[in-house]
Amino acid sequence: MARAAEKTAKKEARTKSELIREALRQYLWGRRWKALRQYGEQKARELGVREEDVEGLVHETRTAKR
Repeated sequence: MARAAEKTAKKEARTKSELIREALRQYLWGRRWKALRQYGEQKARELGVREEDVEGLVHETRTAKR
């Protein structure tokens, strides 16, 4: 893995540190997104909201705010 990091860093004209930082940022973003998605799925189950309900609910909410 270290050789792959060195090779990629050289190819992209970046340091290994920059490459590792970017990989960590992407990893952490993915974990946050997964947690948010799981939270939304749980709330939808609790409220009985199905995927096909979402578009109508968004429309209702946007219309009510005007």
